[in-house]
Amino acid sequence: MTPRSHLYVAGDNPARFAKAVASGADAIILDLEDAVAEAGKDLARAEVARWVGQWSGSAPQIWVRVNSGPRRGDDIAAVVGAGAGLTGICVPKVGDADELVEVDRLIGTAEQDAGLPIGSVVVAPLIETAAGLLAAREIARAPRVAFLHLGEADLAADLGVQPGHPDDAGTEFLYARSLVVTVSAAAGIGPPVAPVTTDFRDLDALSASTGRLHRLGYLGRACIHPAQIATVNAVFTPEPDEIRRAQDLVDRLTAARDSGAGVTLDANGRMIDEAVIRSARRTLGLVRAQA
Repeated sequence: MTPRSHLYVAGDNPARFAKAVASGADAIILDLEDAVAEAGKDLARAEVARWVGQWSGSAPQIWVRVNSGPRRGDDIAAVVGAGAGLTGICVPKVGDADELVEVDRLIGTAEQDAGLPIGSVVVAPLIETAAGLLAAREIARAPRVAFLHLGEADLAADLGVQPGHPDDAGTEFLYARSLVVTVSAAAGIGPPVAPVTTDFRDLDALSASTGRLHRLGYLGRACIHPAQIATVNAVFTPEPDEIRRAQDLVDRLTAARDSGAGVTLDANGRMIDEAVIRSARRTLGLVRAQA
């Protein structure tokens, strides 16, 4: 399933782990990086590894965002080695694909030590630096990559972008947002995860901005608060009319092909062919995945 909502949870607050699972998010991300102060990182790693080792559910997906630098290897060894409850590793501030080759090696060693199938733990790199943005094409093709995350807070700081002006409506990040969608499609991986917004109280603004990201090609968004989940899930869940239109398009083209034609018309008399049907099939695929 392509998760619609990814809820970040601080790794040093284990009391919130079970609440996050019950929040309605399709995926939770236990965070060992930005959400945890330096003094608490070792304890957070131990708490997250202990909890992952006890997790046996099929939903939501369970991800861990590990640290960069020297802590990365210890983080990966602990959480992958905890058992089979882990879906994948979120790798922050990836600057080039070589980093992910090393991550692949670290995960493989941990899988082998834990008796897990090699390749069972996937990776979601975060594109949140100028270097990462320029290397996004190669990062998307690196080992184990399931999909990318776009992290705009760090990216804005790196680029000197000044986000948040009401006249911009996110256009200051349009290049980065579209690039990450494009390299993901070219690499044949899942659609990227849209960035968080820190204002969790204005749900109308959240719905509007998430809708814009959806139209750009995103099928999920990261959240920092449970209050955001229902809104984000709603945006990325096809409406009944959309599902009916998609099924009608597929049925019409199937019938046309059965009669020997390669194209046909939709209910409004517009031509439809395989290019149009790809979007319809994608919608129906999302419905099946979310069922």
